[in-house]
Amino acid sequence: MAQYFEVHPENPQPRLLKQAAALLGQGGVLAVPTDSSYALVCQLDDKAAVDRLRRIRQVDEKHHLTLLCRDLSELASYAIVDNRQYRLLKLATPGAYTFILDATKEVPRRVSHPQRKTIGLRVPTHKSLQMLLELVGAPLLATTLIPAGETEPLNDPQDIRERYEKQLDGIVDAGACAQAPTTVLDLVPMASGDEPVVVREGRGSLQALGL
Repeated sequence: MAQYFEVHPENPQPRLLKQAAALLGQGGVLAVPTDSSYALVCQLDDKAAVDRLRRIRQVDEKHHLTLLCRDLSELASYAIVDNRQYRLLKLATPGAYTFILDATKEVPRRVSHPQRKTIGLRVPTHKSLQMLLELVGAPLLATTLIPAGETEPLNDPQDIRERYEKQLDGIVDAGACAQAPTTVLDLVPMASGDEPVVVREGRGSLQALGL
């Protein structure tokens, strides 16, 4: 049965988020708010938790999972970033963007894309999520919370509670999130001198990045 943490969207209570972080440390899978919608998260290096996250979301190992990082320096530990890519990342983080980059050896093979050896990364702006990442002290593996057979992500914490209370270990309720998805940019082509590929246009402004 999921523990329920009702936090203030602008001034989240550290005491509650410490409890949520402790659940993640014990192998838990949580629903958390992001700057695009609610997501399922677990610890990167916990294989059993990652397997559970995929089962709850009903996706296989080909589905791209995303690494939520606290900042750009943490992102650079998990992705191979050249100077040109770094300049674009600096412009865009933190923000509502997901970047596809070549994964470093720090990323377990089971969570990178099986063919391309890439990983999706983002640095969120959401205050509750930023504090949770700070308390965990490491990136979290995430996937947007879209129920199987549906196309829209869940945005209402009460709805998430009703549907997933028995499958999750915790739900962080910071109220409704923006419903729009992140903008997804594939930065891998930049390493060969090409332009980034816009995989999906969402909340993150392309104009702000000169794209």
